[in-house]
Amino acid sequence: MQHGAHIGPSVVVKGDVSAREPITIAGRVEGTIDVSGQIVTIESGSQVHADITAAGIVVGGTIKGTLVAEDRIELRGSAEIDGDLTAPRVAVADGAILRGRVDIAGSRKADLARAS
Repeated sequence: MQHGAHIGPSVVVKGDVSAREPITIAGRVEGTIDVSGQIVTIESGSQVHADITAAGIVVGGTIKGTLVAEDRIELRGSAEIDGDLTAPRVAVADGAILRGRVDIAGSRKADLARAS
């Protein structure tokens, strides 16, 4: 059983994060996050200043950046996002805060090129 990588609440990463396994972020990341083909989970209380590309993105924390998912983006009630979302499916829980644009890509794969 694969659990994936975990960036703990006391960890600060400045730079690019790349993984080919699921990743959970509970700390702070500044840079880019590329987890193509896998799920990225941003835990409640985390601070992320990064563009994120993944198969799926689950957000419970605070993000400033562009989110691009191949499959789905889920915003939990504690999520606060300042940036644009692109995915075929987007779920937003009551209480989530989003300042940005949402592009529902339909049944086609999301364009993984980051907005400039």
